[in-house]
Amino acid sequence: MVKLTLSKSEVNFMTVQSDLEKAIAYCEATKGTYALMSHSTEDQQAKEMFNMMKSDLEKHIQFLNSRLEYLSINNPLNQNN
Repeated sequence: MVKLTLSKSEVNFMTVQSDLEKAIAYCEATKGTYALMSHSTEDQQAKEMFNMMKSDLEKHIQFLNSRLEYLSINNPLNQNN
C-alpha cells in the first residue's frame, strides 16, 4: 500500500484549480443562458443588454482560463523537489 502525502500548498492548489474549473463551467452555462434570452426576446433594449452581459462573461471566462493556465504551469505537483 502506497501512502500519498500532499503538502498544504499542494492541497490548496488543487482546491483553487477545482474552484476555477467550476467558475468557468458556471460562466459558460450562464453565457449560454444569456444568448438564449437575447435570441428569445423581441425587446431590442433587453436583447442588447443580454448581449452585453454575455460579452462581459466572455471577458470573465478569458481571465479565469488565463489564471487556470498560470496555475497549471506553476503546479507544485509538476515540479521536481
